[in-house]
Amino acid sequence: MLVACWSVKGGSGTTVVAAATGLLLAASGHDVLVVDLAGDIPAALGIPQPGGPGVADWLAAGRDVEGDALARLEVEAGPHLAVVPAGRHLPDEPARAEQLAEALAADGRVSVVDCGSAPTNTSMAVASAAGLSLLVLRPCYLALRRALQAPADPSAVVLVGEPQRSLGKSDVEDVLGLEVRAAVPWRPAIATAVDAGLLGRRLPSPLERALRGLVETVAA
Repeated sequence: MLVACWSVKGGSGTTVVAAATGLLLAASGHDVLVVDLAGDIPAALGIPQPGGPGVADWLAAGRDVEGDALARLEVEAGPHLAVVPAGRHLPDEPARAEQLAEALAADGRVSVVDCGSAPTNTSMAVASAAGLSLLVLRPCYLALRRALQAPADPSAVVLVGEPQRSLGKSDVEDVLGLEVRAAVPWRPAIATAVDAGLLGRRLPSPLERALRGLVETVAA
C-alpha cells in the first residue's frame, strides 16, 4: 500500500498527519517506510536530521542507479519504522516520481509519503499514483478554493480542525464531493508534542483517536 499525504496550502498539518499515520501503522506491527518529500519528517518524529543524501538525490540520479539505492538511504526511526529523508533540493521530474511510486508500491511495506503543501509535478505524480491519496485540509474557505483546482484527484480528505471556523466536515464533503476519512481536532497537546519533538515517542491521544479508523483501513 502506498499512502500519499498532501495539501494545497501551507500550515495544513500534512507532515504531522503523515508522521502520525506512519507511527500508528508501525505500532500495529506493520513494517512502514515514510518518505519525506517536504523536509520536515525527522523533526516531526523527533529524530536527528540526516546529513547525507535522500530521496531528492535518488530522483536526481536518473534511471542508472543500483536497485537497492533507495533502501540504502533509509534511517531507522523506531520499531517497524524507517524514514527516507528528503536530501537536497527536489528535482521537479514527474517521470522519476512515477518510478518512485512504482518502487514503493513493490516494496512490500506500507509506504507513507509526505508530499508537502506546495504541489509540484513531482509530488502530484506520487499523489496520483498512490493507492490512498489523502488531501490534508483545514476548514478554510481559501483552502477549499484551492482544493477545487488541485492538480491531483485525492481519494479522501483528512480535516484538521481550527477553533472558531464556520466550515465543518459536511461543508467540506459537499464542496469537494469527497469523504472526510478522518477529522483531527485542534488541541494544544498536539502542537506541544510536535514543537517538543515528542511525536515519535508517544502520540497525543486526540491525534491517535482521530486517525485510528483511517489507519485500520490502510492496514486491512
